Amino acid sequence: MLNWAAAKIFQTAVVLVIVSIASFSLLKLAPGDPVLLMLGSEFSQDSYDQLKTALGLDRPVVAQYLHWLGNFLVGDWGTSYVARTDIFTFIVREALPVTLTLTACSIFVAVAVGVPLGVLSAVRKDTIWDALAAALALTATAFPSFFLGILLIWFLAVKFGLFPVMGFVAPWQDFWGGMYHMILPALTLSTYFVGMIVRVTRATLIEVLAQPYIAAARARGEPRWRVIWVHAMRNIAMPLVTLVGLQLGNILQGAVLTETVFSLPGLGQALTGAVLGREYGVVQAGVMLTAVLFLIVNLLVDLSYPFLDPRLKPR
Repeated sequence: MLNWAAAKIFQTAVVLVIVSIASFSLLKLAPGDPVLLMLGSEFSQDSYDQLKTALGLDRPVVAQYLHWLGNFLVGDWGTSYVARTDIFTFIVREALPVTLTLTACSIFVAVAVGVPLGVLSAVRKDTIWDALAAALALTATAFPSFFLGILLIWFLAVKFGLFPVMGFVAPWQDFWGGMYHMILPALTLSTYFVGMIVRVTRATLIEVLAQPYIAAARARGEPRWRVIWVHAMRNIAMPLVTLVGLQLGNILQGAVLTETVFSLPGLGQALTGAVLGREYGVVQAGVMLTAVLFLIVNLLVDLSYPFLDPRLKPR
């Protein structure tokens, strides 16, 4: 078991190295000179050469990469020349908590809504309830999130005044206020994943309910709710965990648009501003942090399989 876990961790580390090389190389090919952007329109050649040396841009590319990677690992990510603040503080301590809050709320809404609808669709197969759940899942997966966010703002915030239009309140400072401000963004970001979870839950549960051990549980006279929510749902946990892990990248991608629509000061909006301002240091830090989050979650998903299904434990 330990050897298997160590192999998974090693694979994750290798992928992270590949992602770091790719992000560093692609941003090096991006147009624009970061030294010119930092100096502005008026500067001397000496100032240009001094700043280029200070940033390490006069070194060979491999040396620049190794220097950047070493600084990244110790949390020395440089300084944003637009915001005039430390990039690590800006990305990790200020922007990342906002994105993690939005992502957690969205996953909670998607699971809380999608799983019961999927169960209802499977249990009431080929009925009006099944058709309604299928229509909802299809609509949710086909509806653009940014357009849904604008509609929610217009109807629920502007027209009826039920929710704030935009802004962010930290839940760790004011929990209920933070959740109140997060309702519309979480609904916007989770809609697509509600449809995905409904479809996966329905398909898996229909297959599980046809298994012999479900028939045996019914023959023992166990209540219907226990047959479904205890015996059958155990075998749905793995597909759901896999779905959430694999879709985390799409959730982070959707967070960029959602944070922009609702003016949330999260990682997505920070990266959007960095790309427009050609702050390559911020972009590199954001890309690497996003990759780290995605790979860690997928590593945890892989490590959870033996606990969700004992048959998968390495021998």
